[in-house]
Amino acid sequence: MASRFNLVFAVSLLLLLDFCRGSIVGVCYGRNADDLPTPDKVAKLVQLHKIKYLRIYDSNIQVLKAFANTGVELMVGVPNSDLLAFSQFQSNADSWLKNSILPYYPATKITYITVGLEVTESPDNASALVVPAMQNVLTALKKVGLHKRIKVSSTHSLGVLSRSFPPSAGAFNSSHAFFLKPMLEFLAENHSPFMIDLYPYYAYRDSPSNVSLDYALFELSSEVIDPNTGLLYTNMFDAQIDALYFALMALNFRTIRVMVTETGWPSKGSPKEKAATPDNAQTYNANLIHHVINDSGTPAKPGEELDVYIFSLFNENRKPGLESERNWGLFYPDQTSVYNLDFTGKGIVDVTNSGNGTNSNVTTWCIASSKASEADLQNALDWACGPGNVDCSPIQPSQPCFEPDNTLSHASFAFNSYYQQNGATDVACSFGGNGVKVDKDPSYDNCIYVTTKGINKTATSNMTAIASTSSSRQTEVCAWIASFFLMILVSFVLNPEKVLDASISWQLRGLA
Repeated sequence: MASRFNLVFAVSLLLLLDFCRGSIVGVCYGRNADDLPTPDKVAKLVQLHKIKYLRIYDSNIQVLKAFANTGVELMVGVPNSDLLAFSQFQSNADSWLKNSILPYYPATKITYITVGLEVTESPDNASALVVPAMQNVLTALKKVGLHKRIKVSSTHSLGVLSRSFPPSAGAFNSSHAFFLKPMLEFLAENHSPFMIDLYPYYAYRDSPSNVSLDYALFELSSEVIDPNTGLLYTNMFDAQIDALYFALMALNFRTIRVMVTETGWPSKGSPKEKAATPDNAQTYNANLIHHVINDSGTPAKPGEELDVYIFSLFNENRKPGLESERNWGLFYPDQTSVYNLDFTGKGIVDVTNSGNGTNSNVTTWCIASSKASEADLQNALDWACGPGNVDCSPIQPSQPCFEPDNTLSHASFAFNSYYQQNGATDVACSFGGNGVKVDKDPSYDNCIYVTTKGINKTATSNMTAIASTSSSRQTEVCAWIASFFLMILVSFVLNPEKVLDASISWQLRGLA
């Protein structure tokens, strides 16, 4: 009975830790290049920039060795070229796990195995092989007791949907039904995520007359309303995610969570790819990170956790296609930044190599532009006080910044609060072109406009901690449950028989 109690307690604690983790941002480590640094140098670079989650596309031994004892969690891949062998014989999956994974685990933290890469896009059409290969990999993991710790799935492009707009009409392509149905059943049964690669960049590049750049970049000046649900979308990323959720719900798969295994923006492109610039790449990824880390969720799934991997760690010079294909990296092969990015979601803090930052020796504020329309300011204000996680209580009635009671004044306070708590960067004062940086303190009377230097001094700040309501509630719940588990553990150590008697009593009540 004691061993059973220990098992139940351990499983419950693991579930608690998973619940309390929150959304994560990782990076894809592609290696289709001939000038990249060695894996051990890459491991140091990843740790230096506080990147805690990494996706690789194979099970390269040198990479797995390099990330041992780093604490970085890896997603490893079974390439399409191995799907036939893995699907045909269980022994092939067993041997791969024995030789390529187990010698390095758990020193190297492996949490996911992706079986196949966007198979619906591959010319050899290996779709029929994916689910049998996934099943064999799962069976191999079960044999060594790792099927609960390492999840198995497969990645897909958005092309797996036949329709993605409006989001509520999202539907899977019927031509893929023969392998999608058993795959979705596999994912639901094993609590594995549906992995999708999303690229708003391509939607904008291929149809700029129908998709605005601001909408693709998470900027605030564009909105799209789903006519079927009335849900308001301020960025394409959320719309694409919700299209997938609606497609899953249409097939009655409501418990499968979505994970974005690739997304990003190129920093350079061919002459026709005018949106592929360092500024746009920085804007997209910075806004993406902030959106994800705050657990904002999507209009259809507010507060829903969403794990995202940014493509890619390095520019890869051997990738075929247009110039942009070789310029998705966050870093050049010499390990210098293409542009600067902070993976904590607090803003772009290192501006030594970027022309998009703010001089740290000059204090600046961000206010609303007097040229902006009332509607644009109101939309931006609503976003800042909502998904933007700004504490807007100082602009409520009877509070120090309520007067003058107009949208321009209220938006200015909210804009500056968002600007300061996100590193006082140019990107953080954009608001779809409705924000303006100034070097004169806009504070008045008892209404204090904070600065980056003073944002953590509660005596002079009008803001609360930077956290969304859903995240705060989840933190409170986690703290309460953790205290409960700790109390049980202490009680069990001091008086195990009493705790076991209580456990038996609870079980009998449940059977009554």
